Amino acid sequence: MTSIHTNISAISALHTLRSITSELSEAQNRVSSGLRVQTASDNSAYWSISTTMRSDNLALAAVTDALGLGAAKVDVAYTGMESVIDILGDFNAKLVAAKEPGVDKAKIQKELAELRNQVVSIASSASFNGQNWLSTDIPDIFDETLNRTSVVSSFVRNAGGGVAVKSLEVSLAEMALFNGNGGGVLQADPRDFKTVGGLRYAYTSYSDGTQAMSNHPVNQQGNRPSYQTFTFSGALTFGAADTISFDIIVDADDPADVPPPHSTGVSKTVTINRATVDAALGTSDGVIADYKQYRSVIARAMQTSGASANASVTTFTTWDQAVKDFVDVPNVIGFNTYENSGLNGSSIQITNVSSTIGTGLAATSVNYGPRRSDMTLSFQPFTVYSDTVVSFRFAVEDEPPVRYSFDKGYVNNLLGITSGEISTSAEMTLLLNSLINRSDVTITDTGPGTISVEPDPNLHKKAGAKSGIAITGVNVSIEPIATRNFIDIDVEQHPDTIDAYIDYMTIVTGKIIDSAATLGALQKRIEIQSDFTLKLRDKIDIGVGRLVDADMHEESARLKALQTQEQLASQALQIANSESKSMLSLFQ
Repeated sequence: MTSIHTNISAISALHTLRSITSELSEAQNRVSSGLRVQTASDNSAYWSISTTMRSDNLALAAVTDALGLGAAKVDVAYTGMESVIDILGDFNAKLVAAKEPGVDKAKIQKELAELRNQVVSIASSASFNGQNWLSTDIPDIFDETLNRTSVVSSFVRNAGGGVAVKSLEVSLAEMALFNGNGGGVLQADPRDFKTVGGLRYAYTSYSDGTQAMSNHPVNQQGNRPSYQTFTFSGALTFGAADTISFDIIVDADDPADVPPPHSTGVSKTVTINRATVDAALGTSDGVIADYKQYRSVIARAMQTSGASANASVTTFTTWDQAVKDFVDVPNVIGFNTYENSGLNGSSIQITNVSSTIGTGLAATSVNYGPRRSDMTLSFQPFTVYSDTVVSFRFAVEDEPPVRYSFDKGYVNNLLGITSGEISTSAEMTLLLNSLINRSDVTITDTGPGTISVEPDPNLHKKAGAKSGIAITGVNVSIEPIATRNFIDIDVEQHPDTIDAYIDYMTIVTGKIIDSAATLGALQKRIEIQSDFTLKLRDKIDIGVGRLVDADMHEESARLKALQTQEQLASQALQIANSESKSMLSLFQ
């Protein structure tokens, strides 16, 4: 049907042209921008993902810059550490040279001073962007809330959409050679536990004021066995009827040391006659010419009587400084208990001495070996620091030792404090009782500054070398620590301390080498992370492109096709409009 009011063909052609023009505009945008998804209306899901990932990529670019900054700080610190290690090697060599007899220690000290100043200069100069890891000013360098620095390492978005910036943590307590408030690797460590409240003692004090510590010395292995001595007064000649006899009593209890019941010990009667003398000396005249022969004769008689099962006879030697050797003590003969009788005591006594000739031997009182199963600790205040474990072994007599340990948390919970400080002997007594917790051991604050540790004498009666109380194996987990300052080393003023200086340098050099190794590992970690971040950014770009980039070959072909379709639509519109002109000509 043909209408003079509406040109249906033209309207249809115009609609087609408009549709083609819209598609052509879209294709032109894709070709000009290179994007298939440019706005949220193009594809809301892909647009959202691509926008987020582009934002993450910008964050990763910032991480790459931060890693470069961190790498520079680590490189500067590592270079300083390497230089210091080289100088400390020379420094230690100078200390060894200072031990040489006759060397001019004043000149060596001048060389040491120059090396020391160079170490200080390097530590002060190892700074990047105002940050110095080798020379710090931290109020408490052992406080982990204060001694940490970090290097940005990565930007992470988790599955829930949360984001986080990850860092590599660095402990400046391991890196700082010098710290304003002390505690640097080349400074005295303020965490020195010294005697650990009396569990150990200073066995050596040096001229520079420092001390060397050992376990508590008192009663660790009890006392030596009891003994008796007498003096040989001259040659003895035994006739056929001559004899010497005596009783030897060993391992009786000392009533002054332990409560009853008391053992009276084991007794043996020893008899010496001419046959004994000749058998012991390989002679036939019955003559004992000197104290050594007399000892051999007594030993033979003790063996015959069975007394040698529990006791021995001996002569003595002493150190002669003049000849640098042990020399005999003439004419002195002694008796010792073996302490193997099975009894608790450690005593020896000679009784019932009878002789038909001179002996030089007389009856004796009882010589008790003391019971060494108690000790007194001399308390000194100390503080248990964070991340530090203190342990020690404790045993009574010959029992297997048991190890006990405590840390700052244990001390704080026990004393109701937060500082980890044990400031009085009463607090130390409370700590030891809580750890050892034995009904047969009494630990008492006998103050001021002393603590008594004593086993129950009803249960622990052993005396002499069989007795004992032991605090051994005292260990502090952060030790060995430096108790000296590197800058105070002076071989001229303290020549007696050179060996200790060498030991100190071994400790601190080892720590610095460990710190340099940590920095080296951190360098490698940053390098790996930097490479990974660069690759990750490239892959994110590629992944986003797969979602939103246009296929230029396809879009170009589509653009040409749409341009052709546009031309055809325009021609169709022109044809449709020409039809109305033919219709109007009928009315002219």
